[in-house]
Amino acid sequence: MSQITLYLDDATQVIVTEAAKAQGVSKSRWVADIIRKYATQEWPRDCLALAGRFPDFPLRDDELAAQQPADVPRIGF
Repeated sequence: MSQITLYLDDATQVIVTEAAKAQGVSKSRWVADIIRKYATQEWPRDCLALAGRFPDFPLRDDELAAQQPADVPRIGF
C-alpha cells in the first residue's frame, strides 16, 4: 500500500478529523474514500440507468432556436 503526504491548513484538518470521526473511520480511510468517490471517471449506475428513459424529452426546440439572434462575428487569430 502506498502512502502520500497531505499538507492541510488548520480549518481543513478539523473538517477531515470531524468527518472521519463521524463516520467511524480513520482519517486515512476517509480521505481514500473521498478520492475514490470523486476522482473516478465513471457515471454512477443510477445515472446510467436513466439513459433513454425519457423518450419525449426535447433536446432542442427548433422554434426557440429560430428566435435566437445570430452569433457575433469572431476575431481570427
